[in-house]
Amino acid sequence: MKKRLLFATGNEGKMREIRMILGNSDIEVISLKDAGIHADIVEDGTTFEENAIIKAKTVMEMTGEIVLADDSGLEIDFLDGAPGVYSARFMGTDTSYEIKNAAILEKLLHVPDEKRTARFVCAIACAMPDGRILTCRETMEGMIGYESRGENGFGYDPIFYLPGCGCYSAELSPEKKNELSHRGKALRSMRDILQGEGL
Repeated sequence: MKKRLLFATGNEGKMREIRMILGNSDIEVISLKDAGIHADIVEDGTTFEENAIIKAKTVMEMTGEIVLADDSGLEIDFLDGAPGVYSARFMGTDTSYEIKNAAILEKLLHVPDEKRTARFVCAIACAMPDGRILTCRETMEGMIGYESRGENGFGYDPIFYLPGCGCYSAELSPEKKNELSHRGKALRSMRDILQGEGL
């Protein structure tokens, strides 16, 4: 019998990445949508960790199952770490990422390379039915590019340039992105933590 892990997200793009890394022959990773769970969760934490814990804990209390949740976003040093924990809500939740990305490029229009440093951050929390909370955090360092490029990825990927790869995050193959990305690294860290718990 497969062990079931609930992942508190409805984002299918994200679930594809999550299943590629966490899913195996013993573990089935399912989204809230797959489980038929609707949770209207207010993410009012001040850090990525706090928001991930709020999501995981809320769903664990609803279901009594092991629940994972992540909170991730983009920190731009020139903008004092913005949009940060407000990455999804930056300029409003209904605003397209095309518009958000264009606005960020505009804000950094005359900013030189050395001040365009940025990182994607991902914190993952796991809420256990016994009340324990396990967390981890990983980053992907890079810079804000000068244009929007690439068809892979989602969100801020098209404006996030990786000097080490010579390309934008949205130009990476799914496999390469999983290897390098903040979420890929955090999922592998969490996988190691869960294996240590005997899962």
